[in-house]
Amino acid sequence: MDYRKIGKSDLELSTITFGAWAAGGWMWGGTEQNDSVNAIKAAYELGVTSIDTAPIYGQGTSEEIVGEAIKDISRDKVQILTKYGMRWDVKKGDFAFHSKNNSGKDIEIYKYAGKESVVKECEDSLRRLGTDYIDLYQVHWPDSTTPIQETMEAVNKLIKEGKVRYAGVCNYNAAQMEEASRYVDLVSNQVPYSMVKRDIEKEVVPHAIENNQSILAYSPLERGLLTGKMKPGYQFGEGDHRAGLPYFTDENIEKTNEFLEKIKVLANDKNATLAQLVLRWTVEQPGITIALAGARNPKQAVQNAKAMDIDLTEQELVFITEELDKLRLNL
Repeated sequence: MDYRKIGKSDLELSTITFGAWAAGGWMWGGTEQNDSVNAIKAAYELGVTSIDTAPIYGQGTSEEIVGEAIKDISRDKVQILTKYGMRWDVKKGDFAFHSKNNSGKDIEIYKYAGKESVVKECEDSLRRLGTDYIDLYQVHWPDSTTPIQETMEAVNKLIKEGKVRYAGVCNYNAAQMEEASRYVDLVSNQVPYSMVKRDIEKEVVPHAIENNQSILAYSPLERGLLTGKMKPGYQFGEGDHRAGLPYFTDENIEKTNEFLEKIKVLANDKNATLAQLVLRWTVEQPGITIALAGARNPKQAVQNAKAMDIDLTEQELVFITEELDKLRLNL
């Protein structure tokens, strides 16, 4: 496993970081808690020391699972990344969407990052995670009802109190990153990035590079689309959020698979899976520091971790990108 420094900080994360969204069961059609705990442990054994979670993932379930998985590991051997700013228990801020919790009850999600909420969420996360500090604390989504200054000053206070080491953001554009940096030492931005979703290359990545900030890429496998395992007609389980996304129409699955078939020869040559090849390509792109990869069982976690065992030459990276540039999805 490789490790990369985040921004100008002394925080180093494993280049493949464990993404614990699915571990919370929420929006993925359920999960087995023991499988998720064992997946995190299996990843750790292969050098995946960094885990990204959030309170909203299962309304606390994901953080509790992470806490259970790391309880017997020396705290300084793991890096915990969590978030704040999505509330299901108060109606404040920007309404995000309707959903259901893991019990099937209807809930409303709000993007809210007011000062008192940031402080409360931090205390709740520390309790669920079973730790006394968070390595990277990230606002989950922009909240238009709260000034960025108020949000970031609240995080700065948590840093001074020793409850948080470093401040990050998620889903911020370049202008929002610029403003946040006025009030806190911003080290990272976690944003969606994959072979089929590269819009951040226009502004967000150049801004991050210029300001020595790291990009943490989430959904690098585009929620399973880039594994090559999906076929037209794929049936999603009940509660699976992917069912209504345009990436998963039969047409787009077919087009994506045609592209994956072209680069499969390279994966075969490396004795690697398509998913491993995709992950390795992702972290070799300019400005991309970390790729978050989720796993619902130990087998998936091991496969994700071993993506860093693949070596890609400059010519091979160019070949993949040239084939990718020919792909046109109907979105």
